[in-house]
Amino acid sequence: MNRTLTLHDLMVAGIALAVGIAAGLLLRATLRWLGERARRTRWSGDDVVVDALRTLVPWAAIAAGAAMAATALPLTARVGHNVNMTLTALLILAATLTVARVIAGLVQSLAQSRSGVAGSATIFVNITRIVILAMGFLVVLQTLGISIAPLLTALGVGGLAVALALQDTLANLFAGVHILASKTVQPGDYIRLSSGEEGYVVDINWRNTVVQSLSNNLVIIPNAQLAGTNMTNYSGPEQQLSIMVQVGVGYDSDLEHVERVTTEVIENVMVDITGAVPDHEPAVRFHTFGDSRINFTVILGIGEFSDQYRIKHEFIKRLHRRYREEGISVPVPKRTVTVQQSDAPVAFPHQREATESVP
Repeated sequence: MNRTLTLHDLMVAGIALAVGIAAGLLLRATLRWLGERARRTRWSGDDVVVDALRTLVPWAAIAAGAAMAATALPLTARVGHNVNMTLTALLILAATLTVARVIAGLVQSLAQSRSGVAGSATIFVNITRIVILAMGFLVVLQTLGISIAPLLTALGVGGLAVALALQDTLANLFAGVHILASKTVQPGDYIRLSSGEEGYVVDINWRNTVVQSLSNNLVIIPNAQLAGTNMTNYSGPEQQLSIMVQVGVGYDSDLEHVERVTTEVIENVMVDITGAVPDHEPAVRFHTFGDSRINFTVILGIGEFSDQYRIKHEFIKRLHRRYREEGISVPVPKRTVTVQQSDAPVAFPHQREATESVP
C-alpha cells in the first residue's frame, strides 16, 4: 500500500459499492417494467433485447461501483491492475452472454416469422450462440493476459481428430444447414418420406429433424437421412393443395345431371367446411367405363394437407345424400358363383389302400 488504510477509505469504498448495487437493482426494476411494455407490442425483438439487458445493465452498474470502491482504497499498482482486469473480464463475460442471448433471440424471432409456426430452426440459434460465446471467451483470455495463439494452434491441430471422430454428427450438422439454407424444408411444412414417415416439421436442430405426425407423436429423423432420401413437401411451393376423390354412377344415369349435381355439392362444401378453399373451381372429370358403372374423379381444394380428411368426410356424406334425393344410383358390383357337384367319387392323392397279409 502507498498509505495506511483508514476508516474513511472503507466508508467511501462501502458507499461506492452500495451505490453500484442500488443502481443495479433500480435498473433491473426499470427494465422489468420496460419488459412488460414490450410484451404488448407486435414485434418480438424488443422483448428479446429488454430481457437480455436485464442481465447486462445491473451487473455493469455493480461492476462500476466495485471499480469506484477499488479506486478509493489505497491499493498497490499491481493489486489495482489485477482488480481492474478482473472486473473488466467479468464485464466482458456478461456482455458476451447478453449479446449471445440478444442475437440468438433475434435469429429465433426471424425463424418464427419466416415459418409462421411456434417451433423454430434451432440449428441457426445454436450455431450463433456458440460462435459468439467462443469469441467472447477468447477476448476474456486476452484481457486476462493469456495468449490465445497457442490455444488457436492446439484447436487447429485437434480439430482434425475431432472431425474424424464426429463424422456422423458433423454430417447431420451440415445436412441441417443445407436443408434450411436451400429452403426445401422449413418448420411448419408437412412432409412425407419415401420410407413412410410423415407429419409437420416442428424443429430442425444441429443433429436431427423433429416431425410431429397427425397422431401427435414425434418422429426423430437424422438430418443426413432427411437430406439423402426422397421426400414430398406438401407445403411447397404453396400450402393449398388439390385432392382427388373417386366416384362412380350407373350406366343409366344422365351424366350431365350427375355433373351438375356433383358440382353443386362441391361448391357447398368449399364454402361451408373449415379448411376448404372457397374460390376453388369445381372440377368433375369422367374417365373410365367400369364393369358396372362409369367412373369419374372429383377435384377438391384444401387449405393444407391435414384438412383433406375432414373435407373428404363431409363431401362423401353430402354427395351420398344428394344422390339419393336426385335418384342417382351408385351401383355395387355383383358376382354370381355357381358350384357344381359331381356324383363320381373323388380320389385324393394322400389316400392309400391299406392291405393286410396273413401268413
